Amino acid sequence: MNQLVRFDTNALNRALIGFDRIFHDFESRSQQSAPNYPPHNVIQHDDNNFEVEIAVAGFDREDITIEVDQNQLIIKGCRPKDEDTNKYLHRGLAARDFERVFTLAEHIIVGDATLTNGILSVILTRDVPEALKPRVIAIK
Repeated sequence: MNQLVRFDTNALNRALIGFDRIFHDFESRSQQSAPNYPPHNVIQHDDNNFEVEIAVAGFDREDITIEVDQNQLIIKGCRPKDEDTNKYLHRGLAARDFERVFTLAEHIIVGDATLTNGILSVILTRDVPEALKPRVIAIK
């Protein structure tokens, strides 16, 4: 039995300054049902290198757009609307348009994208600036 649990973040908003966007994102994501089309994988190669794979069978390179906006990776697939004259006895391959949005953590850089055998791969790299990395302070 699945129940939707709602968190009241108002008390936290009063105690933590500047985190209101995080709580808003958390609330909105907990209320959304996650889309399941097209299927995807998120692979972590090591601490700083990731890859998103999306099954995009039937889509050409020209049908797919990849956009980075603020802290979101937005991948859209839009197929041309031509008349399909085939008579299908069974149609198991989805041909509908899609939009997948992935929220990126701080310092994630979207790299190259490839399309091979119906799988779109997008490379993501965490690049934390030196000034933000932990450092040891020598005692004089």
